[in-house]
Amino acid sequence: MRRGTWRTGMKIGIIGAGFVGRAIGKLAVRSGHQVMLCNSRGPETMFSLRYAVGGEVGTVEEAAAFGDVVVLAIPLSAYRSVPAAPLAGKIVIDANNYYHERDGRFPELDAQATTTSELLAGHLPRSRIVKAFNAITMMDLESDGRPAGAPDRRALPLAGDDAEAKAVAVRLYEEFGFDAVDAGSLSEGWRFERGRPAYCVRFGKADLQSVLADTRRDGPLP
Repeated sequence: MRRGTWRTGMKIGIIGAGFVGRAIGKLAVRSGHQVMLCNSRGPETMFSLRYAVGGEVGTVEEAAAFGDVVVLAIPLSAYRSVPAAPLAGKIVIDANNYYHERDGRFPELDAQATTTSELLAGHLPRSRIVKAFNAITMMDLESDGRPAGAPDRRALPLAGDDAEAKAVAVRLYEEFGFDAVDAGSLSEGWRFERGRPAYCVRFGKADLQSVLADTRRDGPLP
């Protein structure tokens, strides 16, 4: 992605066409971006999504190549299947969450020794990873957006090591009707992973900043 091009309409590839991919895709199209969705079964299984979302559909490799920005909206257990080569140098938005009931056990996550996004960064070492869109249900993402300055505007967290990647996530949050709260580096993404106080809970910006700062890594998880 060329520096500064994120200020105009973006091309967004979305790997994963479930609830998360569809919701982000629809909102991105409404915000003036071009979108290509994909899944592991092939574009022929997503015929109706062209109309439901308003974007294109393709293979995983095509969506990865298409996007200036690529959103990962797949189960955590599938993260190793994401092709690394076409994502080299690209901004990758990680919307993953760890559900051991679905993903199986990751001992390093159970031990709180790393985060979901750091696992992904190890698999995509040449990509610019930002953690975003994981701490809100997709029903709320589609319904809770409010204009800037609205007293009931909800805030959403993000984390990452790359300033431009963070700026893109902030832009999408704002376009979708949410304030953004930067939780820090990618390693701080644990502050809003599943089971943390900020996870899928409605907070305004000031309250979310406070909750994230007060969250302790050794706190109980479900």
